[in-house]
Amino acid sequence: MKHILVQYRVKPDQAADNVALIEAVFAQLAREAPSGLRYASFRLGDGVSFVHIASVEGPANPLTALAAFQAFTARIKDRCEVPPVSQELHGIGAYHFFER
Repeated sequence: MKHILVQYRVKPDQAADNVALIEAVFAQLAREAPSGLRYASFRLGDGVSFVHIASVEGPANPLTALAAFQAFTARIKDRCEVPPVSQELHGIGAYHFFER
């Protein structure tokens, strides 16, 4: 399983739009329930910084195939003050992390 962390900061006037686009991604995920994906998004306390964490089984990331995710990423650079930085995470340990 591959784990990915993405972090960025949007312009203050773009925060609400960014949240709406993220919510649309989660709505599509709820409808389609793609397998092999665990995904979470967080808005940090400053209100304009965001962190996304994805765990993907297999070589293809099902998130990138979603129309809502494509809409979210289409203009991300226009919304950002600090552009997205993506990093692969290498697990050491976890305790009840993302359990349902």
